[in-house]
Amino acid sequence: MITPPDRTPLPREFFDRPVLEVAPDLLGRLLVRTTPDGPIVLRITEVEAYDGQNDPGSHAYRGRTARNGVMFGPPGHVYVYFTYGMWFCMNLVCGPEGWASAVLLRAGEVTEGAELARKRRLSARNDKELAKGPARLATALGVDRALDGTDACDAGETPLRVLTGTPVASDQVGSGPRTGVAGEGGVHPWRFWVADDPTVSPYRAHVPRRRSS
Repeated sequence: MITPPDRTPLPREFFDRPVLEVAPDLLGRLLVRTTPDGPIVLRITEVEAYDGQNDPGSHAYRGRTARNGVMFGPPGHVYVYFTYGMWFCMNLVCGPEGWASAVLLRAGEVTEGAELARKRRLSARNDKELAKGPARLATALGVDRALDGTDACDAGETPLRVLTGTPVASDQVGSGPRTGVAGEGGVHPWRFWVADDPTVSPYRAHVPRRRSS
């Protein structure tokens, strides 16, 4: 008999730990996005860790800005950023307040509310592609900058919450370099994923942008 996933919300203490502990421990957890049309539930299958001021790949490496301010706040909040002029990406803030570490949610399996996600991801060829990549994940869940700063640990009504789910055993967790991160930050094996899961996005090394002449 298959044990159903635990739907107990994760407490703030879960996120108030070093980012390299939190990131792999998020695999198999459930992210619930509440919308006016109904909930969408995502099983997290791929993440990347970003270690604040210690990490050249982090948005917080050079200090606090208007864009990254949420990262410096309490753990358990949602940091959403806009990239390439067209996409949103979603992170969960962790570690002690002021340190600005966060976990980027890179991919997941939509386990409930797929019909709602499909309406936002019309180009997906199948349900495994609905949230296969960080921008696709945010699009499928309807996450944008309006949700930046959301407290995912709020005991009341919140549009985003993380549930206990079914944690992934350590021998089923893969790790490797982060996708598309340049320079020194690109060598850290801080991307974590559920081994052999079809929703995990493909790895791509950083490719320098060419300047137009």
